Amino acid sequence: MRWWRKRDADLERELQSDLDLEEEEQRERGVSPEEAQYAARRAFGNPTVIREQTREAWSWNRMERLLRDLRISARTLLRSPGYSAVAVLMMALCIGAATSLFTVVRSVLLRPLPFRDPSRLVMLYEHFRDPSMNTQGFNYNAVSPADYYDWRAQTHGFADMAAWRYWQFNLTGTHGELPEIVQARGGSWNLFPLLGVRAAIGRTFTAREDRPGSDAVLLTWNLFERRFGADPSIVGRQIHLDGQPLTVVGVLPQWFTWPDASVQIWVPFAAVSPELLAHHDFHFVQVVARLKPHVSLKRALSQVAAVQYREHLQNLNAPVAEDVASKTLIQALAEGVRTPLLVLLCAAGCMLLIGCLNVANLMVARSASRQRETAVRSALGAPRGALIRERLMESLLIALAGGAAGVLLSLAATQWLVVTWKDLPSAQGIHMDGVVLAFACGLIAAATLVAGLLPAISATGKAAMAALQASSRTAAGSHARTALRKTLLTVEIAATVVLLIGAGLLLKSFWRLRSTSVGCTTQNILTMRYSLPVEQYDTPAKMNAFNEALLARVRVLPGVRAAALGTMVPGAGRGGDNIFTIPSRPPTAPGAALPDALTRLASPDYFRALGIPLVSGRFFTSADRQGQPNVAIISRQLARQYFPGENPLGRHVIIPAFGNIDYRIVGVVGDTLEQVGQPSTPTLYGSVLQMGTQLGSLTLVVRTASDPLSFAIPVQKIIAQLDAQLPVSDIFTLQQILTRSLGNQSLSASLVLAFALLALLLASVGLYGVLSYLTAQRTPEIGVRLALGAPREQVLRLMVSSGLRPALYGLGVGLVASAGTARLIASMLYGTQPLDPIVFAAVAAMLLGVAALACVIPAWRASRIDPMQALRIE
Repeated sequence: MRWWRKRDADLERELQSDLDLEEEEQRERGVSPEEAQYAARRAFGNPTVIREQTREAWSWNRMERLLRDLRISARTLLRSPGYSAVAVLMMALCIGAATSLFTVVRSVLLRPLPFRDPSRLVMLYEHFRDPSMNTQGFNYNAVSPADYYDWRAQTHGFADMAAWRYWQFNLTGTHGELPEIVQARGGSWNLFPLLGVRAAIGRTFTAREDRPGSDAVLLTWNLFERRFGADPSIVGRQIHLDGQPLTVVGVLPQWFTWPDASVQIWVPFAAVSPELLAHHDFHFVQVVARLKPHVSLKRALSQVAAVQYREHLQNLNAPVAEDVASKTLIQALAEGVRTPLLVLLCAAGCMLLIGCLNVANLMVARSASRQRETAVRSALGAPRGALIRERLMESLLIALAGGAAGVLLSLAATQWLVVTWKDLPSAQGIHMDGVVLAFACGLIAAATLVAGLLPAISATGKAAMAALQASSRTAAGSHARTALRKTLLTVEIAATVVLLIGAGLLLKSFWRLRSTSVGCTTQNILTMRYSLPVEQYDTPAKMNAFNEALLARVRVLPGVRAAALGTMVPGAGRGGDNIFTIPSRPPTAPGAALPDALTRLASPDYFRALGIPLVSGRFFTSADRQGQPNVAIISRQLARQYFPGENPLGRHVIIPAFGNIDYRIVGVVGDTLEQVGQPSTPTLYGSVLQMGTQLGSLTLVVRTASDPLSFAIPVQKIIAQLDAQLPVSDIFTLQQILTRSLGNQSLSASLVLAFALLALLLASVGLYGVLSYLTAQRTPEIGVRLALGAPREQVLRLMVSSGLRPALYGLGVGLVASAGTARLIASMLYGTQPLDPIVFAAVAAMLLGVAALACVIPAWRASRIDPMQALRIE
């Protein structure tokens, strides 16, 4: 600025010097000193014009005008602190919400994964062509290990394929550390090279380590830091998983949280029995592949599909799919959150539009109070572009202040969203960066134009000259401004209707989910999981002895009404399913869909503890144990689907996955849901006491007389007394399990509702402001009507109808738009139609009610105007 002032001073001195020289020349020609001064000025020209032309040549003029307009706009806004604060607050909330959601969407859906050339990485799945398998639109099935090995060996369209599977271990300490259950994954030796991931310490697996009985293990950085104090000497030492010593060969980088941040340990993929890896009908493998350069995905998939179809023809009596399907890694990670995040981002964008329109309405109202000033400046020669630029500067300052506050709000909002949203992919990498700031700047620029351009053009049109007329009643521009405000309000209300209907549909869907029965008692149920290591409990007798001792001790705790064991509780997830055959039936035709059911294990008191009703037959008893004939209990859905019109009791089913064991059906129980919002699935239960050493992870179910969480510590102490090295995990009440499963639906519905209610508030304020402005504008007209004898009730009806008209127009447009946009969230709805008439009617009634309330106060004031006072208003 000092340099700027120096240049101005130099210019003034140079102009004065030239003027003095011209005056001296005039005197030398014999002109009197007084006449010489005037003659010099006439010859020299207008100094102001010369200054402007010089500054234009120096490229100062535009910057100077811009700074002058900013100073004027800032002073104007400071003279109206209430208006400025409201406008900035609206911008801050709207820009902050949109920026926060864009931050999450970009990190989860748009940002490439931190792998080598991630665009060439895809996930491969088995795909059944049978339409009955496509109830969800399209089925992506896990791959069997034998199919994976065949794909990798017999195709060449992909540079390489790797596999991983879910795992879980009991991590026990060798120096008194507490035991814990850790989530793990089994990855093939080439998985990390395929992804382009190197160990931060040590190395990854080698081909020789990817075999049954391997003792190699990789730690994630989280476990390395939390459990082992980030001590690099852990590499090369042994840790104990399920009682077996394994050697740590490396530690993965801190940024590597794929495919899930809960993963603590990686082991070799093939570190299981060789028989399991040879199956084509056990589906538990996830396959990731890297495309070769210059090879299309379609061509590479066609090769894999040909191999898979041959496998299908060779296994017609097994669940081997005919086809393959693919997803990008980002699609696979974000499958469950893509639609909710996009819906929330659209809702935030809609709210931003509403906020900008509200600010535009406020600016139109302000322009009415400044119309004479605008008209005078226009009459004195001010260019229309300069007047528009000044109004846009006001809008820019509001958007800048709101944007700066909004960016700060978005930092807290993003952090809250990351913590609150369960299982959000790439959660650790969600942060604000340059792209997000550029997006926020784009929002500020768009908000400036949306909020300021139309009001600026309207306030500086030809009709502005009419404000110089003596009577304000004849100002022609007032009608144009009123029409503009009503138009803006109509669009604002239409957007509000879309938000309200979307929120209403999501809330109704969530309420349906919350009120859905999972088929069992959910009150006062405590659950916790544990897994008996086979190395220690290596016989059925040892496993049964531990399980029965645990149940016996828990049942005698004061306040415990029942205790039982099972593999999964209703609402906790799918678990595993298996095909089965019915010996009394003709064999299934080759290639036809095979009978399939969820398979669960249950102890004798499992159904009584959870309140699952017995339909026919009996429950398991303590006599149904290892060494006795195998028995099964089926769900009512399975009985209806596979034994229609007949009594299933006494019939037999064979499960190939369990070694072709023959089970006799002894009971039928009520249906339960694997997950809230999913239809009931045929379920087959086996006895825990008959499974021998193949139990895997079990869930302890405790039904109590009071708060179930108060029994968590006593039950854990009993487990520690039986086995001090046995950890437990997932200690939740059944209500908590159901609530957690609905957490993201609840969050989505709540956020959309919050956006919708804020939009409704903004629309109500806008409607109130429009009618107040209309009342002030028509005050003389109202006075004339009252003076001529018009009833005050008629004036009240006139003003209310005038205010409700844009609300009705906006409601109509919003309902039509909602009919189309509601279909976009159809996949998020449960038990609710996209065109639900109750939701549409409720939103229409609520909006009209709020609009009527917003209109009544200004209309009532208009009807109470003193006619004589109104007639004196100019």
